[in-house]
Amino acid sequence: MNIYFVCTGNTCRSPMAEAILRSREIEGVTVKSAGVHAVEGGSISTHARSLIEENELPHTPTSRIVRAEEIDWATYVLTMTTGHRDMLHMLYPEAAHKIQTLKQFAGEDNPNVQDPFGGTRRTYEATYEELERVIDRVVERLEEET
Repeated sequence: MNIYFVCTGNTCRSPMAEAILRSREIEGVTVKSAGVHAVEGGSISTHARSLIEENELPHTPTSRIVRAEEIDWATYVLTMTTGHRDMLHMLYPEAAHKIQTLKQFAGEDNPNVQDPFGGTRRTYEATYEELERVIDRVVERLEEET
């Protein structure tokens, strides 16, 4: 099973989500992330990197742009907002069935993950905590499916 997390720049939310889910080491689950407006090979944000490293999570330190081949590769494409989801539905209509927000996949009512971009360390911590909580629910669902 292949999980592809998508946000805007692949510098904050999706790299943290990728690292959190990857750290769960679910057998048969591969995780990647990208951004709809990412700079290929750019650095992830300082606060995101420090939270990932402090929690000793395996991670990808550079940003990647969404690619059609990765959309094809993915079993599920999990976006951070409805805006990302809707954009990917327009760009990849043939894959719309597997594209949804992370929080929708986890069964939550509010579909959007807060964007910490440009915020304080505490803002990033709040997003990290939100992602951990939601990904715990994702893990339960994935384990049921594998």
